[in-house]
Amino acid sequence: MPGMRKKRSDKTGLPPGSLVHIGDETSRAVNMSVIDYREDYFHEETIDSLEKCVSLKNPDFVTWINIEGIHQTATLEKLGQCYGFHPLVLEDIMATDQRPKLEDFGDYLFIVLKMIRYNDRNGGLDIEQVSLILGRNYLISFQEGKEGDVFNPLRERLRTGKGRVRQMGADYLAYGLMDSIIDNYYLAIDRLGEEIEAVEERLVNNPVPETLRKIHKLRRDIIFLRKSIWPLREVIGGLERLESPLFAKTTSIYLKDIYDHILRVIDTIETYRDMLAVMLDVYLSSINNRLNAVMKVLTVIATIFMPLTFIAGVYGMNFKYIPGLEWEWSFPVFMLAMTLLTIGMLLLFKRKKWL
Repeated sequence: MPGMRKKRSDKTGLPPGSLVHIGDETSRAVNMSVIDYREDYFHEETIDSLEKCVSLKNPDFVTWINIEGIHQTATLEKLGQCYGFHPLVLEDIMATDQRPKLEDFGDYLFIVLKMIRYNDRNGGLDIEQVSLILGRNYLISFQEGKEGDVFNPLRERLRTGKGRVRQMGADYLAYGLMDSIIDNYYLAIDRLGEEIEAVEERLVNNPVPETLRKIHKLRRDIIFLRKSIWPLREVIGGLERLESPLFAKTTSIYLKDIYDHILRVIDTIETYRDMLAVMLDVYLSSINNRLNAVMKVLTVIATIFMPLTFIAGVYGMNFKYIPGLEWEWSFPVFMLAMTLLTIGMLLLFKRKKWL
């Protein structure tokens, strides 16, 4: 739940490879699904445990194991023993604060990236870590176990046999998962762009403290986006240059497309970041201009009342012999004098364009 989160400091003093879940605590059960397929065959099932995990290594099919929920240490330990994964890989899977990266372990590849979705309920971003382990004829994906994912269109293509995915190997499936995640970035960025435009319009019309809070929230979301997406350039570039039998050259061609997508997403993020920085400057300038206008009015009022206050103060002293006290027209004359003085000062300010 939000606010209940294990931090990396909880691993202080533990040996390398220790499995400690770093992320939001949850009581949800771990959901595991297995899809076996080839061009003329498809089978999908949900499993409760990994007791028969060795049988999933079938060279006649491509196997996709999707695990939703990485908080159970025993499940990952069992999986690591069955497939011979390095303990540091399992440690990185359970640490949800990883930077997107690519690691080559010879007989399998380890890929980390971020799945980002826009949350309509709170107007923010949901960022979830997705880890991929790509083997010769299998792919295992690990999700944090939050609500849903972005892979349903890919699952539907597998079920119906549309597209190339059933004709290709596990490397193309890995490409399909990464492409689904990266394409979904556009949806989140478009929604953030709509919010930025709305805030910009409010900023021009009537900047208020709520506008400043919204700008800071959007800047924080953009920073998280940039941190999650910027390293993907290195990941996709590394896959393109990778000389591994696990990633065929025919599949590497498709990586150029998602590399271009990442560059466009990064350019958009940088544009939005610059826009928010300018909007913050505009807000501060608007507030300063408003304050200057208020101070200008108060200064004019104070300046006008200074001589009037002086006159009133002089004739308010308790002296017996003050000129004009016994004159019957003294009050109207002094009121007329102060009125003419006020009008004269206003005309002077107007002439000097202070008003």
